[in-house]
Amino acid sequence: MDYKKYLFYLLDLALRDDSVSDIHLVANYKPFFRKNGKLFELEKEQILTPEMTENFAFTMMQEEQKEKFLKERDIDFSFAFENKTRFRVNVFFQKGNISLALRLIYPRIRTIEELNLPPVLHKFAQANQGLVLITGASSQGKSTTLAALIDEINHSRCEHIITIEDPIEYIFIPDKSLIEQREIYYDTISFRRALRATLREDPNVIMVGELRDLESISTALTAAETGHLVLATLHTNSADQTIHRIVDVFPAIHQNQIRAQLAGALFGVVAQRLVPSLDGGFVPACEVMFNNSAIANLIRENKIHEIPAIIETSAESGMIPLNKALVDLVRLKKISKETALNYSLNPKDLISRLMTFKL
Repeated sequence: MDYKKYLFYLLDLALRDDSVSDIHLVANYKPFFRKNGKLFELEKEQILTPEMTENFAFTMMQEEQKEKFLKERDIDFSFAFENKTRFRVNVFFQKGNISLALRLIYPRIRTIEELNLPPVLHKFAQANQGLVLITGASSQGKSTTLAALIDEINHSRCEHIITIEDPIEYIFIPDKSLIEQREIYYDTISFRRALRATLREDPNVIMVGELRDLESISTALTAAETGHLVLATLHTNSADQTIHRIVDVFPAIHQNQIRAQLAGALFGVVAQRLVPSLDGGFVPACEVMFNNSAIANLIRENKIHEIPAIIETSAESGMIPLNKALVDLVRLKKISKETALNYSLNPKDLISRLMTFKL
């Protein structure tokens, strides 16, 4: 059997359907696609053997990747498919056999408008310094939003942009900016080391795929304090939870200092989630917080639980509570009331808002 030919057939099959986001290739199962958030078995395809999934994996890997995988038993990497698109690939062992999970990466970097994100997010791309955090659970579009912001900077002003990613997903084509993209394990050994080195590489803008630990968070804060614009992601569900997460990473003895640093360095937070839409796809719902004197004081004084109240009363400065975003989507007939309630962090408040709008 020509394993490469069959693998490429499956990848091409996925590309023909705009609703496919993920491919799962598991030994002793038929191939699965995730379409609009739901898994579907490809009933007409054959059951994959362990030999097939192993060959699929090694077809996409370079020799050094294969060696790393066999040593560590799982690996992340990006794969360019015949100049058509790129995939973020995770290969791992389960029950002694090799499995693959592939995430399609949209070939063109979309704009804030094309992604149906709030127009106020343009402010993040216009910032000259500070820490910008795009947060949310896994598979909620954080990397795509981050790419949209970086590409807007690229097309609007002359900056030196350095990205640190694991793996590189979107390929930026330099326009007005000089862009350098570093991939973990190939261009650098860790986020921490790359971020530390970046401060000596004369950047204006630093994009970090994910802030994972104390040292990377500390270095990102220092970079934001010293005149750089730092954009990064975190796995948190709201702006106040994001502040808690950053502070709690540090030992108690240092937390007052970190709160003071964060109060001065933070530019803003976007907490986003992809919500099932009435047309069968997904639409983003975003909580948006910009750092101002009131927010900064709450961070310094460890009154982080009061941040949602400031977001609620700061619409004139562009802040958006999550429930307002959900109500707007219901009002625009993009999502159902039931879906809005399922995704709200405060359903009681959401019900009150829906009643006010008489939807």
